[in-house]
Amino acid sequence: MTIRSKPITLFAVGAVLGITLTLGHSVVGARDNSGDVLPLEQLRTFSDVFARIKRNYVEDVSDEDLLEHAIRGMLSGLDPHSSYLNTEQFQELRIGTSGEFGGLGIEVGMEDGFVKVVSPIDDTPAARAGMQPGDLIIRLDDKPVKGMALNDAVKMMRGKPGSDIILTVVREGEDKPLKITITRAVIQVTSVKNRILEDGYGYVRVSHFQTKTPTDMIKAIESMQTEGELKGLVLDLRNNPGGVLSAAVGISDAFLNDGLIVYTDGREEDSRLRYSASRGDIIEGAPLVILVNGGSASASEIVAGAMQDHGRGVVMGSKTFGKGSVQTIQNLPNGGAVKLTTARYYTPSGRSIQAQGIDPDIVTGNLRVAKREESGIEPITESSLSGHLSNPEDGEEVQTADEKPKDGNLAEDDYQLNEALNLLKGLFILSRKG
Repeated sequence: MTIRSKPITLFAVGAVLGITLTLGHSVVGARDNSGDVLPLEQLRTFSDVFARIKRNYVEDVSDEDLLEHAIRGMLSGLDPHSSYLNTEQFQELRIGTSGEFGGLGIEVGMEDGFVKVVSPIDDTPAARAGMQPGDLIIRLDDKPVKGMALNDAVKMMRGKPGSDIILTVVREGEDKPLKITITRAVIQVTSVKNRILEDGYGYVRVSHFQTKTPTDMIKAIESMQTEGELKGLVLDLRNNPGGVLSAAVGISDAFLNDGLIVYTDGREEDSRLRYSASRGDIIEGAPLVILVNGGSASASEIVAGAMQDHGRGVVMGSKTFGKGSVQTIQNLPNGGAVKLTTARYYTPSGRSIQAQGIDPDIVTGNLRVAKREESGIEPITESSLSGHLSNPEDGEEVQTADEKPKDGNLAEDDYQLNEALNLLKGLFILSRKG
């Protein structure tokens, strides 16, 4: 989604500053060409501060640097996602969205002046090093993050593949900061993975929303369908920080026959958009479970919210991140750009995702199943009791308490996924009975 920018030339800004210096306190406002009132009193204060810095600051500062700092402050004060990108940073952004770059593999934002991890990306150095959603990065190598612009922090984390960086991280539940060494690598994001969990029950992992993600997901599902009927599907969006809006719409559309998927609302007409589903359900109404957690943000929340509002799937896991805002990149005449929050996302029922997130239908904590030490004593069952009645079905095998369930390994490796699979089985049984 692109919103046409309306650049203001530096000449126009300079002219305004000149007028405010001469008009003084007697002028409270004037109108620009668009009819908006210019805050001349506040601009006069800005000019005053600008002049004081030029005259009294301990070191000489160029006009260009001061104005760039002012623009950065103006945008960063709005919300954590709006920012100014100079020419070099705009180029860095393009590199970061090209699908291949040297870095760590984490989606980050700002919180209280520190870099906050939204989510580590699957199969990247950050994920392998154990970075977790919600981690606060307070140092990059020996440099404090406090007061650093997000773009500068991202630039420090990127670098030559094979080089190391030490992140000092504050993590909830830990008594003291952690030092995590990560080796940079070429980040190539593969957004879709799939496998059969059990006979007839499929699993699709979407780690990021890219332009081709819906097409890749459909191919993945079709490949599983060639192996036999899909009785149900788990769509795993855990630690998925989002991405392209059109990809979220495409993923949702794949499971819906009709109805609204998401809409955006902002001040400009161009930011008021509605996206609806077209006919066709890739799994033909089979049960669907969507796994989410605190690292599921933005586009992930759009999909989860659409499935939830339409009753198309069961959302399972923990509360999502709550990023329900739309950012647009607006080019500037100087070769830089402004990343500006221009709208909010809303689910089909009209719920705003922003700072609220999606509450799962079924809450499952981030738990791990651990084996209990064997006592060597057989458990007491009916068959242990003296004089118990025999089973009338001769030769029927009865599972005893010490037999391992079929999904024991999955339960140990991924408790939430194991619970999703169990739910799918139940939903499939109920659908057949119905």
